[in-house]
Amino acid sequence: MLDTVNSSPLGLRPPRNRVDPRCRHWWTAQVALWMVGPLVVAVVLGLVLFPWILLVAVGWAAATAVALVAVPRVRWAIHRWEATDTAVYSRSGLFWEEWRAAPLSRVQTVDKTRGPLQRKFGLATVVVTTASSSGAVRISALDAAQAEEMVDRLTLLAEDDQRDAT
Repeated sequence: MLDTVNSSPLGLRPPRNRVDPRCRHWWTAQVALWMVGPLVVAVVLGLVLFPWILLVAVGWAAATAVALVAVPRVRWAIHRWEATDTAVYSRSGLFWEEWRAAPLSRVQTVDKTRGPLQRKFGLATVVVTTASSSGAVRISALDAAQAEEMVDRLTLLAEDDQRDAT
């Protein structure tokens, strides 16, 4: 059967839900942490030892400004998730887009993780582990309370699904 909206098999349709809007601030903070440190080092080295490095710093500053604006917008456009009574779906990535689906009959563990920046922005990541060689399905940038509810729900659904899908 085909999904009339996407003209693809129902099992391959894009996940329906967006991540929490606060993720854009989280992603901006991540970019800033990764990009500003090397910029400061380049400026200091340029001022103290090698003036030509200031040209590199100017280029890096321009790249930083572009990344601070572009990365959160692109990631917001790509990241999606969905958890049904039968499977968990995620789409994520920045340079390489990744679509993942995990049938609940294959779920081994369901976890919630929160790094320091995620805690600051009230976000969490749900990690659904299966026996897949591709690794776990990760749904990042969810509201922390929503992530907790999802972990509880998926755990109960996976426990109830006693079929052996191996």
